[in-house]
Amino acid sequence: MSSLVDRLWYGGGRPLRWLMPLSWLYQAVAEARRRKAWAERHQSLPVPVVVVGNITAGGTGKSPLTARLVAAMVAAGWRPVILSRGYRGRSREYPLRVTGDSDPALAGDEPVMLAQATGVPVVVDPKRSRAAAHALSQSLGDVLICDDGLQHYALPRDIELAVFDASRGLGNGALIPVGPLREPVSRLTGVDFVLVNGADGDRDGRLAAFAGIEHPGLFAMGLRATTLVHLRTGRRAPLSELRGRPVHALAGIGNPRRFFDMLRSLGAELRATAFPDHHRFSQADLASRAGEWLVMTAKDAVKCRGFAPDNAWYLAVEAEVPDAFLDAFLAQLDASARQFNDARHMRTDHG
Repeated sequence: MSSLVDRLWYGGGRPLRWLMPLSWLYQAVAEARRRKAWAERHQSLPVPVVVVGNITAGGTGKSPLTARLVAAMVAAGWRPVILSRGYRGRSREYPLRVTGDSDPALAGDEPVMLAQATGVPVVVDPKRSRAAAHALSQSLGDVLICDDGLQHYALPRDIELAVFDASRGLGNGALIPVGPLREPVSRLTGVDFVLVNGADGDRDGRLAAFAGIEHPGLFAMGLRATTLVHLRTGRRAPLSELRGRPVHALAGIGNPRRFFDMLRSLGAELRATAFPDHHRFSQADLASRAGEWLVMTAKDAVKCRGFAPDNAWYLAVEAEVPDAFLDAFLAQLDASARQFNDARHMRTDHG
């Protein structure tokens, strides 16, 4: 997201308030689509569906949270499948099975990154309900988790999570295009958990309120850098290698400033270049000065590996969430599964 949009949406006031009629139109269209999708849905799916998303435009940390939830589900004995729309992917056929070796130009950068990070099946389709049907028909898993699908109402869901960036919050509180909101704040009353990336919670990671929002499932979340990975060889290096090192940092993500601040906190002498979210990198974009390391995000690295220079690395990060949140999430997932099993037994008994 450009610095101009940052100022217009996340600065003081509403400088675009003259576009308020478009915000009202945006809200009316979004609400009509939601009602239409809910009316056309016939029944829930036979496995639990988890949706991770946000109500603000721009990056909030959804994909790292998705990866963390996948790891927690796997550890608890679940077999999760990730569903994604594959934004900016150009595949001619859907549904598309994605692996860590898939071409991000076809599958989209985030699905390939998640496939590499998690090792679980990933299915891409602009129609997420079709991706879900494919995953179920192929018996790929027993729980579906949708990365960035809060507004995709055609897909049934059992657990919804909304993610915010603590430093940005709700911005100026207005709907697109006047502000960053995709949906009104009242939408949060229908979600199960609200995670705030970069917030400080109490001992259990809980938050009493955030930006005036109170929610029983409000928790703090953070992103932690874990290691540096060489793009061409996969070699790992400790984060201490960044201390005092000249670094040209590249980021084509929703909130590049968060990535740059993380590198500075690790001691890098930074020269930063921000690109639009989901930018299609070229070799010319990866220029650096003598003695510099080129450091990017994992999401950008999947698009650059084929032509990366020898000094190119990516910074691997993990979402840190409270144990109390994971316990509550897994308990709700188990409860959803029991409901499906009870309903299945009832159908069998009356068959």
